[in-house]
Amino acid sequence: MQQLIECVPNFSEGRNMNIINQITAEIEKIDGVSLIDVDPGKATNRTVVTMVGTPDEVFEAAFQAVKKAKELIDMRGHKGAHPRFGATDVCPLVPVSNISMEEVVVYAHKLAERIGRELNIPIYCYEFAAKTAARKNLAVCRQGEYEALPDRITTSEWKPDFGPAIWNEEVQKSGVTAVGARNFLIAYNVNLNTTSTRRANTVAFDIRERGRVKREGDPLTGKIVMDEKGNPVNEPGLLKSVKGIGWYIEEYGIAQLSLNLTDISVTSMHKAFDVACERATHHGLRVTGSELVGVVPLKSMLDAGKYFLKKQNRSTGISDKEIIKIAVKSLGLDELYPFDPDKKIIEYILEKEFSKGKKKLIDLSLTDFVFETASESPAPGGGSVSAYLGAIGAALGTMVANLSSHKRGWDHRAGEFSDWAEKGKCFHDELLKMVDKDTEAFNQIMEAFQLPKGTEEEINNRKVAIEEATKNAILIPFNTMKLCYESMEVMQKMVEIGNPNSITDAGVGAISARGGVLGAWLNVKINAKDLQDKAFVADILSKGQEIVDKTLELEQNILNKMP
Repeated sequence: MQQLIECVPNFSEGRNMNIINQITAEIEKIDGVSLIDVDPGKATNRTVVTMVGTPDEVFEAAFQAVKKAKELIDMRGHKGAHPRFGATDVCPLVPVSNISMEEVVVYAHKLAERIGRELNIPIYCYEFAAKTAARKNLAVCRQGEYEALPDRITTSEWKPDFGPAIWNEEVQKSGVTAVGARNFLIAYNVNLNTTSTRRANTVAFDIRERGRVKREGDPLTGKIVMDEKGNPVNEPGLLKSVKGIGWYIEEYGIAQLSLNLTDISVTSMHKAFDVACERATHHGLRVTGSELVGVVPLKSMLDAGKYFLKKQNRSTGISDKEIIKIAVKSLGLDELYPFDPDKKIIEYILEKEFSKGKKKLIDLSLTDFVFETASESPAPGGGSVSAYLGAIGAALGTMVANLSSHKRGWDHRAGEFSDWAEKGKCFHDELLKMVDKDTEAFNQIMEAFQLPKGTEEEINNRKVAIEEATKNAILIPFNTMKLCYESMEVMQKMVEIGNPNSITDAGVGAISARGGVLGAWLNVKINAKDLQDKAFVADILSKGQEIVDKTLELEQNILNKMP
């Protein structure tokens, strides 16, 4: 399994696209790295760049981008709404898949050391890469911003972790960079119907975990409460794992809450939005929408969409596309500019990047799929068609659940039917994946047979490859069988409790699922004939026959309930 990490460097330039393009061009030169988002902001004078790829390649791309930023950006004249202290202000590494945080920390330290040594940029390591507890929080590392650096970096307390601890002309130009390792962070701005930064800050201080300075009496104007050492006492905000400030964005003519959701398992995007709405109303303001800076995980969008669907007492067992649409509209993510899921959701971006040049059967229209099946090409064949049959059958069961959830007078049962619709959706989503997996399994067998066989070693390697490919070509349709059979639970339940006007749709779904089981079973059996592992064959054929028998029995039970 390929290791993937994300890197999200923030560069202190958001207005000059020539400079921004030169920096991102360095990233695009590195094979194995995908530049998936470039988000410049004029008011913040800052560009958030997101890249994903294999660790060594992301490491190199990040270094080259930092090097180019040092060459092109002069911090001595930099102004912007966002806190900053360097040309490359922050450069966090984030684990994406098949890599631990501990491994990412190693890369962060290597990157920090190389930037400090080769580019003479002072480096602070933060979050999981922090060398000391005091430097874990980025805001603490960046306290006082660029203007405070002459006094800070020369002290023993704030000596950089890597790079020079001097304030010479070179460092004055580049500033300081924070290199970190962190969990996935969502940079999320909430739009307000005000132009007042002070009013926006009032709401932000209510929300963010750090809260605000505690005061006697009036929370905004009262006397500051001090501890026994004479330090101001902080009153925590409402949301954990949230950092935030208020600012005015000139290009949009509004004030925003600029929030960093540092752990979305603790505070989700939709929770932050709802709390922002409540606190804005409390202070006489109104939330008008929101903005995502950079990219977002698919789960966050789906969770938000389902959250708002449930508030409407509607089924959540609908397509991801529709769920995302509800999320976008509910959060107002398209207020300032159009929200394109293909460019903002990380899984969609990666899927597009890594599937370039690959034709997927499920992306074809149903008409084109039929024509492709009818062509002289041996794939797609019966296995893919069986998976497609099963997906359509599960979709029919899901449809009945959604219709039942929306039926007038059944509002009190909406949650019950929504759960069944979600279950059906899981089945048809998985079966759609099997459409292409079956064809890929067939192609793997063909590739194995085409391996060279000129030497004894090549002959043995070819035999092993054929055996493994054949075993895979058995397991894929076997899994299709299981999915089709298990999906029939949804059809059975909908026949029993669903909208009686749609009972036959559930019946057709069961027939389709049965067709998927029997079709996939034929593929299991024909591929099993060629496998040398006879114990595996005996086991899979026994399990397959059991699924067939249960399927036919369940189908008959469902059809017996038809009018």
